[in-house]
Amino acid sequence: MRKVFFLGLFVLSAAACHQHKIDTDASGVFESDEVIVSAEQNGKILSFPIQEGDTLAKNAIIGQIDMSNTQIQKQQVQATIAALRQKTTNPRPQLELVQRQLAVEESQLAQQLREKTRTENLLKADAATQKQLDDINSAIDQLQKQIAVSRQQIALDNSNIATQNRTIFSEQAPLEKTAEQIQDNIDKGRIVNPMQGTVLTKYALQGEMTTMGKALYKIANLDTLTLRAYVTGSQLTQVKMGQTVKVYSDEGTDAYKQYSGRVSFISDKSEFTPKTIQTRDERANLVYAVKIRVKNDGYLKLGMYGEVKF
Repeated sequence: MRKVFFLGLFVLSAAACHQHKIDTDASGVFESDEVIVSAEQNGKILSFPIQEGDTLAKNAIIGQIDMSNTQIQKQQVQATIAALRQKTTNPRPQLELVQRQLAVEESQLAQQLREKTRTENLLKADAATQKQLDDINSAIDQLQKQIAVSRQQIALDNSNIATQNRTIFSEQAPLEKTAEQIQDNIDKGRIVNPMQGTVLTKYALQGEMTTMGKALYKIANLDTLTLRAYVTGSQLTQVKMGQTVKVYSDEGTDAYKQYSGRVSFISDKSEFTPKTIQTRDERANLVYAVKIRVKNDGYLKLGMYGEVKF
């Protein structure tokens, strides 16, 4: 009688366990795209207040590396650019001197032209001599030549000073490019978060020395996780890109939490079944990886096992 009782109890227990076991097609592990953020400059970490578990916004400035030496380099370049202006020549004083001389010569020429007209009239009336007129014409010719020389001098001075100044200012463009490169290095001293997500691991602390390429922290977007599951060749015909599927995760001992997922990747190459993965057909040696995107309600964790029903 007791054997019958225990046998019945065993059957009921097995049935109860079977009721809690859901029928799924594949299983896998939840994962996410993880990004390791590294330092882009060498120096002491002046500020780095983030903690593991913090949620960070994209492009948020979350730390600063000491770039004081680089800032001094930029100031030196800027000082050199400012000094270029002091090396240039102002053409105005020299040009004003020649222009005043030219004005005097033009005034003298005008006076000589008037004197020539008066002398010509006197010569017609036999009140002046030809020598007087010849002397005036000679003075006019000399003044015209002096005026031509003065005008050439003004043009030459303008050209020489402009060339000299262009030579000096030609050094400015390379210096400005150098300043831009230095500023880019200064900007890289800021630790900028590249994506929205949650800090998984922090590798550095404030006050430490860091080098270019050294890992500072690891971040992942946990709003949507990816269930990497594996299916056999016979199941592959049941799956298509964009397909909506049911995803289950453990909730307690005998309960499951259901989510809606979408197939985002189907491998076109088979691989040997990973030891940690169970398939519907345990005899299968070759399986295909399938990725399913699942909206996270906060309960799904990286590394947690999940099951899927197509």
